[in-house]
Amino acid sequence: MKIVIPSQMTHLESVAYQTGSKETDFMENAGYGIFLAIKEYIQQHQLNPRILLLCGKGNNTGDGFVACSYLLEEGFDVWALQPVDLKECSELCQINCKRFEAKGGILIQNFENCSQPSLIIDGIFGTGFKGLVRDPFLKIIQQANQSKIPILAIDIPSGLDGATGNIQGEAIQATETLFLGLPKKGFFFNQGWNVVGKLKGVDFGLPKTLIENAPTNYQLLTSEEMFSLLPPLKRTRHKYQAGFVIGIAGSPSMPGAASLASLAALKSGSGIVKLFYPQGMETQLLNSPYELIKISYQPNDLTEILNELKKANSCFIGPGLGRTEVVKKMLENLIPQLHHPCVLDADALFFLANDVFQSPLKAILTPHLGEMQKLLHSDTRLTLNEELLEICQSYVEKHQVTLVLKGSPTFILHPNSPISICSLGDPGMATAGSGDVLTGLIAALLSQGLTSQEAAQLGVYLHGCAGEYAAYHLTSYSLIASDLIANLSNAFQFVMKNK
Repeated sequence: MKIVIPSQMTHLESVAYQTGSKETDFMENAGYGIFLAIKEYIQQHQLNPRILLLCGKGNNTGDGFVACSYLLEEGFDVWALQPVDLKECSELCQINCKRFEAKGGILIQNFENCSQPSLIIDGIFGTGFKGLVRDPFLKIIQQANQSKIPILAIDIPSGLDGATGNIQGEAIQATETLFLGLPKKGFFFNQGWNVVGKLKGVDFGLPKTLIENAPTNYQLLTSEEMFSLLPPLKRTRHKYQAGFVIGIAGSPSMPGAASLASLAALKSGSGIVKLFYPQGMETQLLNSPYELIKISYQPNDLTEILNELKKANSCFIGPGLGRTEVVKKMLENLIPQLHHPCVLDADALFFLANDVFQSPLKAILTPHLGEMQKLLHSDTRLTLNEELLEICQSYVEKHQVTLVLKGSPTFILHPNSPISICSLGDPGMATAGSGDVLTGLIAALLSQGLTSQEAAQLGVYLHGCAGEYAAYHLTSYSLIASDLIANLSNAFQFVMKNK
């Protein structure tokens, strides 16, 4: 799904009006879609049907009035906090406010006048807002945030700049953002990601041809698109056809990284995974998965690894490998002979950044910001912004690799392609071993025939989805990396049923 800046969205709507679309229809469609999303949220979280709409002056508030009119028809109790005279509002806002009142909606002027709402709908400002929020809206936003009541934002959290992600002063802390048509770039940069909550799209009828022709440098991964990337399953396949992964990972002090990556590969569809580990760490791997084939190697003799690589479909290198001189020499000899789809992570990235070897063409690199800083040979700590992503894209084009820039959100960069963004995930995934799971997951998808770009996109999406499932059952505080593997089946099921 394409990601745009607010001015692009305004342009698309104006072109649509020139070709016969009507603003009233767009608002009606948007309002109905918002109504369905609100109703679904209330049912899922078993909330009482008492809702407060926060109002401003523009069409964003008009969308909210339409949605709340539908809620009133369903028997919900709805208040609208409208702190300004209706005469100051847009024409469509005024029309739908009167409709709201005619349905039994109650207008109030102070937050305290609404009796214990279970849900707040933020309709104060739209995506055209820039600058500093001032009273009376500043006080309302502060009261909403302090209330600890869940907040659904219409199109964008009020106070957030939809183009830059900047916040001057205060913005709504949304539980979910119900974006209209297409997501806005400001969601994903600067302070935006901390206030948008979960993202849910609402289709208001913008012609698909206009969307298809809209230029963009960013795209949001969706379950529908990820469904199309799932590897096909053949009833007659055997384990080698299901995907053969080689792992070169682990060291005596970090056996868990190798086990996590290997098990993730097994649980992501690969028929066989062989882990090559340094001779002498057999005891540390005693608790590794039964299904994992473990083969020790001597760093100065790579014959068996190279022979197995000839049969394999993909490999991963790096998790827990260590940064010793022995490992350095081994990778220096191995990587130039590697001609398979591969994932380089962790210690492999360390040696790549130190120019021990050149990255194989079409490899997938999975750095976090600290590792990316080393890959770029930067002396300053990196800040996630558009400028950094442009630099990373240049790196990708130069080396012809796919780059997974891990974080929240995670960005996937590929030569000559828009930058993909994954909005799934949970703060609890910031835990040791989470990246190792992602490495094994992506390697498994590579082994099943996906391209490096496809494997990176689907792998990141499934990884984030598994994290959300794990956090739902365990809380973000108790999530550990192995919980991600335990929830990979839930992630696959989610993609499969959201086709």
